[in-house]
Amino acid sequence: MSLAHTVSQLTPLTDEIWQVKAQGPEGVRQWQTRCVIIAAGVGAFLPRTLALEGLPALLGHQAWHEGHDWPHWRGQRVVFAGEGEAALQGALDAIEQGAQSVQLLHRREQFSAPDPIVAAWQAACAQGRAQFVAGQATGLDLSHGRLQGLHYLDGAGQSQHLSCDHLVMALGLSPKLGPISDWGLAMARKQLVVDPARFATSAPGVYAVGDINTYPGKKKLIVCGFHEATLAAFDVLERVRPGQNHLLQYTTTSQTLQRRLGIA
Repeated sequence: MSLAHTVSQLTPLTDEIWQVKAQGPEGVRQWQTRCVIIAAGVGAFLPRTLALEGLPALLGHQAWHEGHDWPHWRGQRVVFAGEGEAALQGALDAIEQGAQSVQLLHRREQFSAPDPIVAAWQAACAQGRAQFVAGQATGLDLSHGRLQGLHYLDGAGQSQHLSCDHLVMALGLSPKLGPISDWGLAMARKQLVVDPARFATSAPGVYAVGDINTYPGKKKLIVCGFHEATLAAFDVLERVRPGQNHLLQYTTTSQTLQRRLGIA
């Protein structure tokens, strides 16, 4: 088992063997296997970001996504982009940590955070401890590669400027298909096309189950995912051990299964 890894490459080595490469906190890991079952759901949930030139170079030291381990904000000028719980609570925490200034940037002053958090944020603004700014970010103000501020358009369409040392993008998460789309598998509407009898994809030895796949009559239900995984597993077994009889057992009659389940 290897958790917290993102599979980046699926490469055929031979007609029978696939190489799986994944990136994680311990670096790159690789496996060779005869069969792969993809159960990627709707994709990996990644933080939404702002499409601003120069932003990637700032990530991790002056620009931050929701879910990042944010630094301590004492003495810093911080702009939070967003309107949800993460944005408002993050801004409130920055105030308590002694940030020099805390500003929240969003298109309009409407929030999706829980009422107590919204009330606390509005109280902080009324006390002059924070500021809401209505607008949409359009660019970064950089000097020698360092973030100095943020350009944005206000409600009247006029270009404005916010001075800041850090930009936090608490914009929620978005599912992304990621590298799956680069593996050469047949797709339709960002889903893997499978044979509903075996749940095999267009590549021999590669299967897809759950929300990541599509076929005529597809229903996105958990019970359907169990059914798909079961049929895929049977086909994997036939591929690995062709011609072998597979005994089906039932919990209502099989003493072996009943013993494993602890049923007297």
